[in-house]
Amino acid sequence: MTATARPSAVGRPAYSQSLPREPQSAALARRMVRTVLDTWRLPQLVGEAEHVVAELVSNAVDHARGRYLRVTVTRIGECRVRIAVIDKSHDKPEPKTALSTDERGRGLAVIEAFAQGWGVDTLQWGKRVWAVLGDRVGEDER
Repeated sequence: MTATARPSAVGRPAYSQSLPREPQSAALARRMVRTVLDTWRLPQLVGEAEHVVAELVSNAVDHARGRYLRVTVTRIGECRVRIAVIDKSHDKPEPKTALSTDERGRGLAVIEAFAQGWGVDTLQWGKRVWAVLGDRVGEDER
């Protein structure tokens, strides 16, 4: 499947891309985020954003339902973006404490380490898990 990020037609600058709910989609999401941030001339956010989107996608792959998920990148300020993954599960993510020997269970801790904030929006058919990255000076997180 070839997926192409599409720009938003209205509102804040944004791109979105539907991806299959499978592990390989984390790499596609990282590439999309990198391309969008390069287009917006925000290279200082690329590394953190790639980690965050990979964790959001991995969580959706592991815990959601449906064949696809949607990744969005929205510019909410001059140097501030919101990255979100939308899936068809109503189950909200909950932070866990992983043991040093655990191979999994650190996704939300990684997101918390890189993002200025994160949250969940309940949708009629699922949820949107989002994280905000960048300079917070006088900006709205959502």
